[in-house]
Amino acid sequence: MRTLPFKLNQDRRHHIPKQKHKVTNWRGYDASLRQRGSLTVWFSAEAIEGWRAAPRATRGGQPWYSPLAILTALTLRAVFRLALRQTEGLIGSILRLLRLDLAVPDHSTLSRRAETLEVPRPRHGRAPVHLLVDSTGLKLCGPGEWLVEKHGTKTRRGWRKLHLATDADTGRIVASALTKHDGDDGSQLGPLLDQVDGPVASITADGAFDRDGVYAEAAARHPDAAVIVPPRSGAVPSGAAETAPTQRDRHIVAMAKHGRMGWQKASGYNWRALVEADIARFKRVIGEGLRSHTDGRQATEVAIAVQVLNRMLELGRPEYVRTA
Repeated sequence: MRTLPFKLNQDRRHHIPKQKHKVTNWRGYDASLRQRGSLTVWFSAEAIEGWRAAPRATRGGQPWYSPLAILTALTLRAVFRLALRQTEGLIGSILRLLRLDLAVPDHSTLSRRAETLEVPRPRHGRAPVHLLVDSTGLKLCGPGEWLVEKHGTKTRRGWRKLHLATDADTGRIVASALTKHDGDDGSQLGPLLDQVDGPVASITADGAFDRDGVYAEAAARHPDAAVIVPPRSGAVPSGAAETAPTQRDRHIVAMAKHGRMGWQKASGYNWRALVEADIARFKRVIGEGLRSHTDGRQATEVAIAVQVLNRMLELGRPEYVRTA
């Protein structure tokens, strides 16, 4: 996995640990808050060497740029919400300021290479992760209000559904998927779990995941994982609840005994709010819409956005000290 040749510090919503913690160094914490708004760009010797692609051995054709150059340009585009032409200009200005003799990918090359670019997948430790799963809608770029006012008609804008899986202990996004607007939430649990290399301790999701297929997908990949999904209202235990109760049966019994709020507190379902915070971070930092127009480029755009948010999380996390 190659590291990008730049550093980004941006604002983020940090993860609150379960234990009570207190920030003891307020002067350092204040400096950390200011540091989140700074931007530092540097190119290491390895990055400069990796930027330059191997020369073409054949005649003609278009200039070739290394995947690192394309990934760097598209990452800056996601952070600063730029169009492709503006991204080309930003990369060129950075290289001139750093006095680096490196070629700048043009906007058409960035668009074409984004279709098949391989983005490094998020990595996590070997410890079992507690996954928090949720989804949200992302708008597609289309005609603005000016066209509606000019022509007097309003067309339905398209949108896509973004599915995220967050590590509850670190707040990092470990898996993502992009589907059509009518994509079912529960059907994406399998693709999300396939992106997690290590063991999974638990899977927490909302009522949209209350279906047999979700429990089957979790059991097939991680048999020991706890599935924490609230049963739908009016749900009844299965026929084998007395002899061999399923996880869903135990949820139904616990909810009938302690109430929905009591079940949420006892099961840890309330930790699902952390993935909602990641969705809010995605829309605040990256934006509420997709700028690309094809499926491949949209998938690349989302993968880069996830990488950006995880990088910002690592660089801007406050340091806490346990006091009790």
